[in-house]
Amino acid sequence: MQVYRTDFGVRGKADASPVTEADVRAEKLILEGLRALTPQLPIVAEEAVSAGHVPTVGSRFWLVDPLDGTKEFISRNGEFTVNIALVEAGVATLGVVLAPALRRLYAGTLGLGAFTEDEAGRRAIRCRCVPAEGLTVVASRSHGDAAALDAFLNGRKVASLANAGSSLKLCMVAAAEADLYPRLGRTMEWDIAAGHAVLLAAGGSVADLRHAPLRYGKPGFENPHFVASGTPESSLRPA
Repeated sequence: MQVYRTDFGVRGKADASPVTEADVRAEKLILEGLRALTPQLPIVAEEAVSAGHVPTVGSRFWLVDPLDGTKEFISRNGEFTVNIALVEAGVATLGVVLAPALRRLYAGTLGLGAFTEDEAGRRAIRCRCVPAEGLTVVASRSHGDAAALDAFLNGRKVASLANAGSSLKLCMVAAAEADLYPRLGRTMEWDIAAGHAVLLAAGGSVADLRHAPLRYGKPGFENPHFVASGTPESSLRPA
């Protein structure tokens, strides 16, 4: 937030994605904290991987995105997050998603439930059943493919379509503010693991387009296209 309030600079990485001083400073701070907490666990962090520092991971490791939604950060719309997730045997079992500009935190642990915390206090969150009027679908604000999304939703009963940045979309499903988040574009594991953990803890799921649960620790840490939902995907397929 110190950087956010300044006239900060932006540079491009090798994959043409933007990065700011906030990404770098936040990652340094988070890595120092995680290494002090769990010195035995590898940490896969976006900026470190971009710089060529790719650790060998075992069954347990951390996934860190110090600033998810850099385009939202640059446009100053507030919809950027800090994502920290613990992966165990390929599953995101614990996740924390902080939206600093919105002053809102989401967190969840598989088997223990999920919650959100803001200026109004802390409250438990849980996915909802799809309302009779149809699905509330949430899509990416900065990385959308409208034609692919329309084709995917064809045949489904959709009540409304909303846009949001970063991993907030997963948290909206977890908090019963949306029912479905199809991501029909490129993402990396650190982009979604924390939100995925919150969603799992809230009773939801994330699966690839073949309906297989999304796993972590994949070679290259790149995700396939996926669908995050608050109810079993089988009940959300087109009629």
